[in-house]
Amino acid sequence: MTIDIPSPSRRTFIRTGSALTLTGLLGACASGDSAQKSAVEVSDAAASMYGPLPREQFAIPAIDPQKIEPQFYRQEVRYRTNEQPGTVVVDTKAFYLYLVQPKGRAIRYGVGLGRAGFAWSGRALIQWKRKWPTWTPPTEMIARQPELEKYSYKNGGMPPGLKNPLGARALYIFQNGKDTLYRLHGTPEYWSIGKAVSSGCVRLFNHDIIDLYQRVPNKTPIVVV
Repeated sequence: MTIDIPSPSRRTFIRTGSALTLTGLLGACASGDSAQKSAVEVSDAAASMYGPLPREQFAIPAIDPQKIEPQFYRQEVRYRTNEQPGTVVVDTKAFYLYLVQPKGRAIRYGVGLGRAGFAWSGRALIQWKRKWPTWTPPTEMIARQPELEKYSYKNGGMPPGLKNPLGARALYIFQNGKDTLYRLHGTPEYWSIGKAVSSGCVRLFNHDIIDLYQRVPNKTPIVVV
């Protein structure tokens, strides 16, 4: 069983290629001036992490950090677990994904969950990954929404792009060599992070799935609880 114990006096906000450490953020004993400064620093860190990504195959616009609940920013936290460093843990109750790090730490990402995101749990592997994947809606979804037939497997799926439901990256989960149909993927609908939504598996900000994609190789173990 995993237990999240964030440090009360430190949050490390992670951005691709570097880490920005903010010490004493919003501490209970902070003065009004220092607390205000810390809030500004947090906002600046979030703006840096979630700024525009013009070099992607499809240029990704910035996310307004004011529209994101701060607990769902990508950040390093204290994390007690028996899982080995490098393991991905999805906590569907808390709407968090953890990438376990050494020394009792983890990189934590906020996630949104669709019906499929609650439908499977257990241990598996991230079998393979794709940049800007094609999306193929399952048969059950097409039955509910016949207008999606044009994106069926036989029709070649939905091409990659900013409106593709899988977003900028997708990680495909296999168990015992079989596709679970469970995915970790990006989404342009950043307001859905931290919420249960109508469809999909485990969605992250496009910025965060790009970050996670870079950190985890194929065959990475994943635990969904």
